[in-house]
Amino acid sequence: MRIATWNVNSLMARMEVVQAWLDRADPDVLLLQETKLADDKAPHMDFQIAGYELAHHGEGRWNGVAIASKLPISDVVTNFGDGEVGASTAKTDEGDYSPQRQARMISVTAGDVRFVSVYVPNGRQIGTEFYDGKLAWMERLQTWLREECTADEPLVVAGDFNITPTDDDVWDARSAHGGTHVSEPEREALGALRKWGLTDAYRLHHTDPGRYSWWDYRAGMFQKNMGMRLDLVYVSKPLVDRVVWAEIDREARKGKPTPSDHAPVVVDLDEPGKELDAGWEAAMKRIAQRST
Repeated sequence: MRIATWNVNSLMARMEVVQAWLDRADPDVLLLQETKLADDKAPHMDFQIAGYELAHHGEGRWNGVAIASKLPISDVVTNFGDGEVGASTAKTDEGDYSPQRQARMISVTAGDVRFVSVYVPNGRQIGTEFYDGKLAWMERLQTWLREECTADEPLVVAGDFNITPTDDDVWDARSAHGGTHVSEPEREALGALRKWGLTDAYRLHHTDPGRYSWWDYRAGMFQKNMGMRLDLVYVSKPLVDRVVWAEIDREARKGKPTPSDHAPVVVDLDEPGKELDAGWEAAMKRIAQRST
C-alpha cells in the first residue's frame, strides 16, 4: 500500500497538478490539506475517474482536508466529531476565529488502516491568540487519539503539521528560532504524539538533514533549498515494521502550472509502489556546487 500526504494549497487551482501526480506516483491513499473548498464543491468526479473515492471536509475559502482512496472508505469522522465547522464570528481573515471551528481534520478507515488527515494551524506569531489556538488544537488532537484510537491498531496520522520535529528539519535553525514552527511548546506538542505511540515514518528510512517538504514561494528559496519539513506521516506500532520505503517528492514542487509550496510525502507499506525518482540526489549536487 502506498500512502501519501500533500498540502495542495487550493485543490481546484492545483487539480491538473494533482491528477498528473496521481498518475506519476500511483498512491493507494492520498491525504490532502488546504483544499480551500466547501464540501459541495469538492471534485468527487475527477477523483472517481482517476479511480479514487474522495472524503472531503471543508468550509470554503480557507483550510479544508480530504482523503482519496482506491480502497473503499468507511467510518468517516470530521472535526474530531465535534460538530459542524464555520464560525458565527468569522471576519475576512481565516485566523479571526478559533481553529477548533475550522475544517482541519478528517479520519476514515480504508483497508485495515485508519487514516487521519490533519492541517495544523499556522500559529502566525508566538505570544498571540493564533499561537495559543495552535497549541490548543494540538491538545484536541491528542485528546481525540487517546479517546478514540489506540497505538496498537493500524493507524496513520499525516498532514501539514506546521511544526518541525527538530533543528535538522529546518534550513537554518538559527534564522528560524524565535518564530513559529520551531518553538519548544510546538515541538513538545508534536513529541506528545510520538510518546503516545506514533513514529515518524520518513525518519525510518532517512536520517540525513536537509530534506524538506515546504519552501516559501519567494524567489530562490526552493532553488537554495531553504525549507522546512512540516509535512509528516506518523504511523502506529503495527505499521512500523511494514514501512519499506519513504520519500519526499521534490519533483512535485517544480514546473508548471504553478505547483503547491509543499511537496508530497510518500510512504510504502509491505512492498514498494511504483518507481518514483524524487529528484533529491541531483538537487543536492547542484546545491552543493552553488555553495562552493
